[in-house]
Formats: sequence, C-alpha cells, structure tokens
Amino acid sequence: MTAQDLADALRGRLIVSCQAPPGDPMRETATLVRLALSAAAGGGAAIRANEPEVVAAVTAAVDLPVIGLWKDGDTGVYITPTVRHALAIVEAGAAVVAADATDRPRPDGSAFAELVTAVHAAGALVMADVSTLAEGVAAAAQGADFVSTTLSGYVRGTPKGTGPDLDLVTSLSAAVAVPVVAEGRINTPEEAAEALARGAHSVVVGTAITAPTALTSRFVAGIART
Repeated sequence: MTAQDLADALRGRLIVSCQAPPGDPMRETATLVRLALSAAAGGGAAIRANEPEVVAAVTAAVDLPVIGLWKDGDTGVYITPTVRHALAIVEAGAAVVAADATDRPRPDGSAFAELVTAVHAAGALVMADVSTLAEGVAAAAQGADFVSTTLSGYVRGTPKGTGPDLDLVTSLSAAVAVPVVAEGRINTPEEAAEALARGAHSVVVGTAITAPTALTSRFVAGIART
C-alpha cells in the first residue's frame, strides 16, 4: 500500500489503538485481537497495535491496515526505539511502523532518519510520534509518511492536560505536507470531531475505547469525589 493509498483510506476516519499496559488483565494476544475485531466491526479504519506477536496476530485476523509499534521500556525513547525494533514490526506484517520521533537521544545512538530509510526499504510506511511542532516538522523533512501528536504531554516541557493537544494538531496541520494524526487523551467523540475540524487527517483513540481497567478507575475516582 502506498502512502497516498493509505492516506486516502484514513482521511477523516478513526484509528483504534488496541493495547494494554504491562500487568493489565487485557494484555493477552487473543484478547487484543478480539478488541481489534470489535473495532473493525464498529467502523474503525485501522488498528494501532504493540509488539510483534500482537501485530502479527491482528494483521492475520483483521482486514484493516495495522499501525504497529514496539514499546521497549517505559522511559525516554521507548516507542520503536531502534531500526531493529522497526524491522521486526514490518516483518510482523504492519503496513505502518509508528516510532518516537522526538528530539531525545535514541538508545542505540541512531537517528530517526535511519529508521525511516530502513522501514521504507522494507516496504512499509512510517508514522512519526512527536511532542512538539518542531519535532513534527523535522520528522516530515526526514521522510515520515504521517506525523502523530502521540507524545504531547508525555515529554518534559509539553503541555499535560486531561484532553488532547488540539493546538498542536492545528499548528502541525498548517506546517507539514504529510497527513497529521491526532492522538493522545481523546476521550469523547466530540473531541475527535474537533481534532478533525482543527486539521487532523485522522484520529487515534485508545483508552476511551479499549481500556476497561483505566475506564473503571475513572469512574471509581469520580464516585470517590462525590
């Protein structure tokens, strides 16, 4: 699938992130595949999935493009941090590899551009997960096919709120020629629609759809405050 073909398929549509954190009861491959199947049945346009085993299983089960990543660790650059991680995700069948494209050092000392070159050579596309406008502009210049606001609020110095960073969506959409994907703390259909109105090409929603543990915790916390 070319970048243009995928961009056309995702324009104005929802990508569902089917992941679960370490220790969560949902973190089991068959369970995550069922989440992906449910997302497809509900009209999702693509699935975002973590780790080679899950990416391979979702790719085999769901007739939608898979945006794959490999989280290794939980600090610094840990979303598909190296070329090795990226190529493993391509091998698992992902149409797109999502990778950290912030300006922080990568654990093997490589550059984001090296990952882009390797993934393209392997026949897949790249989604750059960024936290700032400057990072998004740099990622697009280095060949990223999509730029996502995934890491805004999760990198020191970026605004951490309860909702999405819609201002970053707006500024990136005006600054780069590649499609901008809104991701991060999108909690309601209204916020998703607002992201599209602000210029996002498509929207990723995870926790608000596929994370019953986190959703239950929100309700418990809300009840406790009454």
